[in-house]
Amino acid sequence: MLLLMAALLSLLSLALPARAGIMTQADLVRRFPPPYLVGDKDPDLPVWPIFKKNMTSTELVAYVFESVDFAPIPGFSGVPMNLLIALDPLGTFVDVKVLSHHEPVFLDGLGEAPLFKFVSQYQGISLKQSIKISTGNMSRSAREAANVYIDGVSKATASVRILNQSALSAALKVARKKLGFAEGRDPDLIARIRPDTGVVISPAALRQRGLIQPVIKLNRDVEALFAGTNGAGLDAVALAQPDAPFVNMEASYVSVPAIGRNLLGAAGWAKLKARLEPGDHAIMLVSNGRYGVVGDDFTRGAVPDRLALKQGTLPIEIRDLDLDIKVDGVPDNGFKIFRVISQSGLDPSLPLEFFLHVTRSKGILYPEKISRDLRFSITLPARFYVAAEPDNKTWRAIWWLRWWELAVLGVALTLLSVALVLQKKLVAHERRLVWFRRGFLVFTAVFIGWYAQGQLSIVNLTSVVQSLMAGRSLTFLLYDPMSVSLWGFVLVSLLVWGRGTFCGWLCPFGALQEFTGKLGQWLKFPQLMIRPVLDGRLKLLKYGLLVAILGSAFFSATLTDKLVELEPFKTAITLNFVRSWPYVAYAAGLLVLSMFSYKFFCRYLCPFGAGLAVLGRFRILNWLPRRAACGTPCQTCRHSCEYKAIKPGGAIQYDECFQCLDCVVIYESDEKCAPLIMEKKRARIIPIEVVPVKET
Repeated sequence: MLLLMAALLSLLSLALPARAGIMTQADLVRRFPPPYLVGDKDPDLPVWPIFKKNMTSTELVAYVFESVDFAPIPGFSGVPMNLLIALDPLGTFVDVKVLSHHEPVFLDGLGEAPLFKFVSQYQGISLKQSIKISTGNMSRSAREAANVYIDGVSKATASVRILNQSALSAALKVARKKLGFAEGRDPDLIARIRPDTGVVISPAALRQRGLIQPVIKLNRDVEALFAGTNGAGLDAVALAQPDAPFVNMEASYVSVPAIGRNLLGAAGWAKLKARLEPGDHAIMLVSNGRYGVVGDDFTRGAVPDRLALKQGTLPIEIRDLDLDIKVDGVPDNGFKIFRVISQSGLDPSLPLEFFLHVTRSKGILYPEKISRDLRFSITLPARFYVAAEPDNKTWRAIWWLRWWELAVLGVALTLLSVALVLQKKLVAHERRLVWFRRGFLVFTAVFIGWYAQGQLSIVNLTSVVQSLMAGRSLTFLLYDPMSVSLWGFVLVSLLVWGRGTFCGWLCPFGALQEFTGKLGQWLKFPQLMIRPVLDGRLKLLKYGLLVAILGSAFFSATLTDKLVELEPFKTAITLNFVRSWPYVAYAAGLLVLSMFSYKFFCRYLCPFGAGLAVLGRFRILNWLPRRAACGTPCQTCRHSCEYKAIKPGGAIQYDECFQCLDCVVIYESDEKCAPLIMEKKRARIIPIEVVPVKET
């Protein structure tokens, strides 16, 4: 059924237009008044240039764009957040503003103020830096380093990570198109050079360890490149001395402290460091052969005309540093140090492949130019770099950071599964079941709910509908590892046991209702007696609410945002009742009502429970034990069931059962189960032997 629904929604999404940006040039003019000027929108890219009048000149100060045009990553409502981003020509955020969002936690929850405060932190941060979300306050000075930390939002950790991913993904796409950033690789997902270990190594030892790598190409190698072309046979020296070196150089990764410090000396290393920005790389090539890496007419500080660098399919720009230093044993004009900027995306864990262009000329007046490339590569040993960290912008980092919470949850779910499978042993002693259930529900409310924020909700369903409707990926769900893990278990339990595993054991708000319900009974509050006919009709109400909420998701995200507030989960669990008074009064009122009508919301109003009940109809087991006498004539379990989930005939209504196991306690007790009591009495009857009397 789920696969069929997903397929239908996917087909429907093909007929719907993708969400596009909403800003017009007039809107931007209002946001960027004089002395700023808003240029025309790029015809190939939804980006506006922003200029500023500076005396008699006009200079480009930023590119402005909407995140939804480049990275429409769905939020937890299934609808992407849309950000207005201004990026300067150097790749630094000028400003970030929230244009629209449907994040449940910021809608009538925490309010939008924390969201706006969060995005304001991007101002002044460069895309060259690795942006990480922290829960602590970081000083402004830390924002100038390679790693920059911005404060997250409590209770909205996953939402702000989705926002961060949206902002950076969109900004990087624009930077790659407009600012010359490397295509295809995110600078935050590459290996990092390991800090200097302070080891002193001689140049000879550097060569022995492969840190100064020789590059030798013979004349015959070059002649072979031109074989079969008009350039063949034009180099007399190569023909006369085929085994002599054409290219004879040494290559080294001098931005690696352990290499550069020992090769360049203290003074040279200091000068090199002063010229490199965080994340930049430097490659030194020492040339001794016939053919150097630059020509005689090369301009210092420029991009070499003969040499190109690639990494995989990624072209990487290199530029002469024009560094005035001395290297022992090397002539001043015998080496070049080339810089690779951090935003190029160079990964030190991957080989660097160089292409040295060799050009021959044939003819005198209008010579024909024939060019070929000599290829060579260098690699950096693994001990000199640190492998890429988990992507802090995407969901992988969240899973890693919350590993211990997931481990605790895994242990708890395993314990619950064992308890349900071995229910006969659990209910053998009623007190054992009572304390086990109380303890697990405390764990559910405190750990799963309030601490780990793992309350499943109807929002999980509406967000999937809205994402599929728009043809978007469902990977946004992975930003909440607790919910995903719970969903994985719940989907399995629905097939095995039905709805009650979640509603009876794993729902934090359901646990709160159970505690308040038991408290009401302990205080001897009068309990509402709802007649069976009315009880049956009230139970249908939650299905109507389910249809209304899921239906609204097809037409209006704004309406859906309002309807999902029928659930008190966000108020009671996500926000710990810290919210405006109408929502608090509603959630608290439901808990008070449970003191008089046991778990009233769960039984009659919960749309999420209704959705699980529908899915639970595909359950494969009728796992609660029944006897032939159950219902005919025994009604003990039915009258004891506080959920009214047992029919007069004795059958269990699994779509209304919360798996409290109270009926199993009765079933296994020869003191509470009427059929067992009767069997016990029959076993005590001693048959009387009749002795015939003889006639005398």
